[in-house]
Amino acid sequence: MRILLTNDDGIEAEGLAALERIARELSDDVWTVAPAVEQSGKGRGITLTEPLRVNRVNDRRFSVTGTPTDCVVLAVNDLMADHRPDLVLSGVNRGHNVGEDCSYSGTVAGALQGMAFGIRSIALSQSLERFHDEVTAHWETAEAFAPAIINRLLDQAWRDGVVMNLNFPALPPELVKQVEVTRQGFRDIGEMHAVRRIDLRGRDYYWMSFRGAKQEHAEGTDLRAMDEGRISVTPLHIDLTHRESLHDLKGVLGGAPPKQVAKAAE
Repeated sequence: MRILLTNDDGIEAEGLAALERIARELSDDVWTVAPAVEQSGKGRGITLTEPLRVNRVNDRRFSVTGTPTDCVVLAVNDLMADHRPDLVLSGVNRGHNVGEDCSYSGTVAGALQGMAFGIRSIALSQSLERFHDEVTAHWETAEAFAPAIINRLLDQAWRDGVVMNLNFPALPPELVKQVEVTRQGFRDIGEMHAVRRIDLRGRDYYWMSFRGAKQEHAEGTDLRAMDEGRISVTPLHIDLTHRESLHDLKGVLGGAPPKQVAKAAE
C-alpha cells in the first residue's frame, strides 16, 4: 500500500513526525508532501497568484510553498505520478478539528483533496488542553491508537465522497477508554472574534482569536467526544446541499424564471 502524508502545520511539525511513524506501522511505501510553513486555517485554499516551489528533502519527502490542497495536487499529479497513492493521511494536527473547524481546517482539506482524486483519505488531529507554546500534545495517544483504527476503517466499504475525520482526546493513552463514531457538532460561532492592537506607528492591526468559553455540546457529536475523553471518528463529505431547503424551494422556484412585478404608482 502506497501512502501519501500531508498536513497544515508544516514540514517540520511534530505532528507530521508522529504521522510518519503511524504510517510506517501500515506500510513501507510512505511519501510525505507537506507545506514549507504553517498553513493552519487555509481550508481548501489553492495557490493561484504565484508559483509553487518544491524542495526535495529526500527521495520520498518534499516541502511545498503552498497549502495542503496544493501539496496533494502536486503529489498525485506529478511527484507520485508513476503510482498514485492508495491512501492519503493528513495530520496529525496540533489541536482537534471538530465542529465548524472542519470547514476551514487545512488538515481536513488535505484529506478532501485526496477524496476528490478518488483516494481513500483520513484526517487526524490531536486535541490540546489549551493553545500555548509550552503545552505539549499527547502525540503518543494518536500513535497508540491510529494504526489499528485506520486498519479497521480500511477493512470497511466507504461510500463515495466520504473522508474520515479522526480526533484524539487530550489524554495520555492509558486514560483513553473508548472510540465513538460521531457526527459533526457546532459551537457558538460568537466565540470567534478579532482582537484589535496598535502597531508602533499608531496603526490598527488585528489577530483572529477564540474566546474559548465553556459550552455544553450535544450528545453524539465530535465536540462532546473531545469533552469526555473519547476518540472521535466522523465520516465527512463535501456536499454542502441542504436537502430540506432543496425540497422547500422546489415549490416556489422552477421552470421559467420569475419576472419582477412593476411597482404600482404612488
